[in-house]
Amino acid sequence: MQSMPPSDSTITPAATLRDHFTRVVLPLWRGPGFNATLKLPYEAVSAEGPEPLPVQRYRAMACARQLFVFSQAGDAAHAQVLFDSLIHTFQDTRHGGWFFSVDAQGAPLDTTKDLYTHAFVVFACAVYGGRSGNRDALDVVHRTSALIQSHFAAAGDLFNAALTADFARVTGTPIQNPLMHLTEAWLAARHATGDIAFDAALQRLAGAIAHHFVHAPTGCVAELPIGAEDNRLEPGHQFEWFWLVKQAGALFEATGLEESLTRAFRFAQQYGVDAQTGGVCASLDETGRIKDATQRIWAQTEYLRALASHDDPAVLAALPQQIELFRHRFLRPQGWFECKTAAGDVARADMPSTTPYHLATAYDALPG
Repeated sequence: MQSMPPSDSTITPAATLRDHFTRVVLPLWRGPGFNATLKLPYEAVSAEGPEPLPVQRYRAMACARQLFVFSQAGDAAHAQVLFDSLIHTFQDTRHGGWFFSVDAQGAPLDTTKDLYTHAFVVFACAVYGGRSGNRDALDVVHRTSALIQSHFAAAGDLFNAALTADFARVTGTPIQNPLMHLTEAWLAARHATGDIAFDAALQRLAGAIAHHFVHAPTGCVAELPIGAEDNRLEPGHQFEWFWLVKQAGALFEATGLEESLTRAFRFAQQYGVDAQTGGVCASLDETGRIKDATQRIWAQTEYLRALASHDDPAVLAALPQQIELFRHRFLRPQGWFECKTAAGDVARADMPSTTPYHLATAYDALPG
């Protein structure tokens, strides 16, 4: 099928996604999704309300993701409120670093030192600091990055996933997802600060990923270190890594990740994307058999972003249709569907505060 150049054929459908984001998603999280007393985003809102779900916790990662979203959207006032809340609510002034969560009253709840959380603090503060010029935010980027390197370090240039509150004991060994988001965070930090120290840190981390996590036959980045029992390959993460490697450019050249992720993209597209609906499944085994058929919205957004950044015109030509398939399957007037089954039934009805980050990053990569 012949396709118009993406600059022509993709601009209108991409604009439709961005319009929905501006009209529906951002107001949802400035309004009903935001606790104006604690100045924190609720964890999730109901599908139809949209009322906040009963509060059990607030996570630092969710606050950081919302800080990124409103920084990128140019809402400087709300971004500053979120930055102040991140600092005052989640910072561990005794041991350093960041709490995982606080309770309904804003008191520390889960004091685990979680790499995923720390990576998102770096990422969000880099984007916010870079856009606003807030020097305190950029200071957080440097301090938290230094803490990650000194406290989370594991063998083989990797980083542990979790430690106790005082950093004394490892409670989670290296896994893929936090390392991917640390890569994302340090790429953003490098861009915001111009500090070449991030170049060396990124090169070491990318080399470690290539060595410990890349599944050689497919090029895919596995969720657990290669050789771990019951490992899995997530198509959404292949698309996410594909985009990150593109952003890194020559920085990752010596690691072989670009060649691996080019193959991983093809593998994930062939086995992980439903040809009729465009839905991206949650996980595959190492042969391409579906392990989890659930279609989570974040994996769909990563597929859009990877398509938009692909160099092959034949691959890029699929983008306009994929945007439309995504819009019809996952967006709705009140917001979005978080998870669907392969058959298209709603598998999760509420809307989490963490999802606008995925929408924003995907839409930002689309032409127009």
